[in-house]
Amino acid sequence: MAAESSKIDIKDLSRQHLADWLEERGRRPFRTDQILGWVYLRQADRFDDMTNIAKSLRTDLETAFVNPRLQVESEAVSRDGSRKLLFRLRDGLHIETVIIPEKGHFTLCISSQVGCRHGCRFCMTAKAGFVRNLSAGEIVSQVRDVLHQVNAQGGMPLTNIVFMGMGEPLANYENVVQALATITNGNWGLKISTRRVTVSTAGLVPEMADLGRDTQVNLVVSLNATDDETRTRLMPINRKYPIADLIAACRRYPLPPRRKITFEYILMKGINDSMTDAERLVKLLRPIKAKINLIPFNEHPGSDFKRPDPSRISRFQELLAEHHYTVIVRHSKGQDIGAACGQLSAEVRDLNTQD
Repeated sequence: MAAESSKIDIKDLSRQHLADWLEERGRRPFRTDQILGWVYLRQADRFDDMTNIAKSLRTDLETAFVNPRLQVESEAVSRDGSRKLLFRLRDGLHIETVIIPEKGHFTLCISSQVGCRHGCRFCMTAKAGFVRNLSAGEIVSQVRDVLHQVNAQGGMPLTNIVFMGMGEPLANYENVVQALATITNGNWGLKISTRRVTVSTAGLVPEMADLGRDTQVNLVVSLNATDDETRTRLMPINRKYPIADLIAACRRYPLPPRRKITFEYILMKGINDSMTDAERLVKLLRPIKAKINLIPFNEHPGSDFKRPDPSRISRFQELLAEHHYTVIVRHSKGQDIGAACGQLSAEVRDLNTQD
């Protein structure tokens, strides 16, 4: 068992790293995509299952690598059909992933870090603090394992991936981008269209520019306030990247054709839900190809914030729509199992801080 735990998870290797490893051993280049196809397309669990690969190479792979599934520690099922999976990682830490039923398909909400260091006051993940980044393989495994499970069950397909679970994806930039390359690759990867993959950020301005250069996935910006004083109180990252810098970065963002940046705005009673806030939001986003998701705050124990009255939410939405924005009020699924927006890590906080 100790020997197994010291081996590298093959899913942590980029395509180039695996190609280099094979070249060092005198193996032919086409073996790279062949092996990756077994891992991701055919969902092989054992190297010995890769029957069109020479036995000697399978032995080399077995000696150097492992190809584990994430361990499901527990699963909670919501009244609305959402499922929250508590995964145990190889080092004993835990993350949460949520399978969300939509009209005709599933969306998977995945994590990119164990905990988060950015301290957004409305988010339960932030209360856990930051432990470590997930590896590229740990990020990909959430998609690979759930895709395997969904396909085995039949029914609706898993088509959409959102990086909106635990952690700030752009604070784990290299591993997230490597994982994106595997998730979206159409030859040997998991074949999820870039149009159906979304990365959310609290507003890491330099990494936003990198993401636009390196990928063609969708971008979601968690805004949540229209003035710096309020946003800094809610989201300390605003001290480093204030609203003016964030909006300027969004204006420069190289959007693929016919796409928009989505701005998430969590409505909190008496904090950011006034008509003045709505009017400022209209002006802020005017120079940007934008759509807006309004998210009524998901109340949870220990939080000082409250959800606005339905009439206030409707009026906020109406004002934005009057200015020709696409604006959706998103009522998060999985609230009864702590799987809604901002609720992840309630179950894992104590697990990840045990000695």
